[in-house]
Amino acid sequence: MQVTESGIRDVVQGENVRVIMPVNIYKCELGDDVFVGPFVEIQGGCVIGRGTKIQSHTFICENVILGDDCFIGHGVTFANDLFKSGGPDSSAENWIHISLGNAVTVGSGATILTTEICSGAVIGAGSVVIKPIQAKGIYAGNPAKLLRLL
Repeated sequence: MQVTESGIRDVVQGENVRVIMPVNIYKCELGDDVFVGPFVEIQGGCVIGRGTKIQSHTFICENVILGDDCFIGHGVTFANDLFKSGGPDSSAENWIHISLGNAVTVGSGATILTTEICSGAVIGAGSVVIKPIQAKGIYAGNPAKLLRLL
């Protein structure tokens, strides 16, 4: 059996980063004043912008970029393998890259399955985002729909 310890490894970090253990954070970048709650995983290739807060039990898959001053609620899942062939795809070349603008709020329990969420957007708790969000507004539901512009 091969065992790999969780923890923090190969992370480039700014000043005043606060991480509450246990976490699994590796091969990524954390900007100044980032907060990461317990039981969070941030995978390789991710960039977490300055002042962003990530609450407990959140999973951020490979190659996600979060802008500055974002708020990610408890238990949020970012997924880059959309199972286009009907099951898991082992080829990272086929995975999407996810990018959130600045000051995006994602409510607890949301699932992000799209490439883009624009700056200032608000995603309601429990929502499933399957299409790019390009207008600043409040989105909620499964699938997430625009409730009103901001």
